[in-house]
Amino acid sequence: MEVKKLDTIAAISTALGEGAIGIVRLSGDQAISIGDKLFSGAKPLKEVPSHTIVYGHLAEDGEVIEESMVTVMRAPKTYTREDIIEINCHGGLVSVNRVLQAVLSHGARLAEPGEFTKRAFLNGRIDLSQAEGVMDLIRSKTDRAMNVAMRQVEGRLSNQIKRLRQEVLETVAAIEVNIDYPEYDAETITQDIIKEKMTPVLAEVESLLVTAKQGKVLREGLATAIIGRPNVGKSSLMNSLVHEAKAIVTDIPGTTRDTLEEYVNVRGVPLRLVDTAGIRETEDIVEKIGVERSRQALKDADLILLVLNSAEPLTIEDEALFDAVSGMDVVVIVNKTDQKKRIDMEKVHQLAANRPVVTTSLLFEEGIDQLEEAISGLFFDGGIESHDLTYVSNARHIGLLNQAKTRALEAIEATDMDVPVDLIQIDVTRTWELLGEIIGEDVQDSLIDQLFSQFCLGK
Repeated sequence: MEVKKLDTIAAISTALGEGAIGIVRLSGDQAISIGDKLFSGAKPLKEVPSHTIVYGHLAEDGEVIEESMVTVMRAPKTYTREDIIEINCHGGLVSVNRVLQAVLSHGARLAEPGEFTKRAFLNGRIDLSQAEGVMDLIRSKTDRAMNVAMRQVEGRLSNQIKRLRQEVLETVAAIEVNIDYPEYDAETITQDIIKEKMTPVLAEVESLLVTAKQGKVLREGLATAIIGRPNVGKSSLMNSLVHEAKAIVTDIPGTTRDTLEEYVNVRGVPLRLVDTAGIRETEDIVEKIGVERSRQALKDADLILLVLNSAEPLTIEDEALFDAVSGMDVVVIVNKTDQKKRIDMEKVHQLAANRPVVTTSLLFEEGIDQLEEAISGLFFDGGIESHDLTYVSNARHIGLLNQAKTRALEAIEATDMDVPVDLIQIDVTRTWELLGEIIGEDVQDSLIDQLFSQFCLGK
């Protein structure tokens, strides 16, 4: 895929809406000349030193349309490795759109979603994994997620992948020399040598995949369902975690008729909380629909917060909920400890089957810290803070690493079965190719287009 040299793109790079400043970004060979058609300052933009910002006005047909500051950045030391100007104008839909329309009328083209980052990739400034890291950085919902994305943007994953590919490539090259040029005085590649070289590659791929669960949680968040019988405190729990009265709380069973969703940050773990209607048998048509949606939310959840009432004995419905979440990640919350205890805690621990059990009084905000600690510990166990690890969070990367692991393992197993070297080479070469797809080597144009279409305009 080639970028036309004379094709200059433009887009609004700040969020739409009212604000102090709005930015219109241009990138391409004509970016500075297009800016000069509109900008009037102490000197033309073409005479302004690179990486400086100048004050002036934008005018069309002799009429001033904006007061602005314009940043000039000349290739190749720019985000896209093309000439870039950024027009800083007053924030607001009308002012920013007027500037955008002006630059488009003077020869720029409206950028596609993610096209600035796409050009950075196509022009060789970043690889595909770093480009995807930019998108993750924008979408980060917690500090931990942002740190993981930042390391990917900085090239930590791509550097590791490039090093692994080089190790595999050296093995492929040695095999090909032995096969194609046996008369050369080169090291004879045997099955044992291939096994010796591919075993550490396999180990490193497996090490990356170990981080995949944590990385994927940080990137996408945990779909978390709050379940329990009616009136046990589910909505109060959601309000406590969100720190806002999102859900209606009353003593009347069946108050929550539908599922409510909200994103929260629990000690760096992004949760997509779903407060469900109380799961029980009911004749109320509206409540019955809510109960069915609750059951669906239960099936789709990564984490279950199962709420019980400390002031009531365990019921058949409570026990049925434990059966429904068998084999899932669950934190059991025994609420209303401010009231006289009637629940059998020994039975609760038995039903929880070694899963975390936390006691709370949501009315008095007691036990929330212990609950947050239990949620964080369930998924990260304190290891996420290591700055030495490269976390894999992207589903595409995880899939390719799993395929590379399979092919590397097949190559190693083939050496034990005394398979001819030229046949083992097929798996070794495919391992190298799969690792290359992570960083964008030999990747199809259609995949590139699909990936960058997920970006926001202006990035």
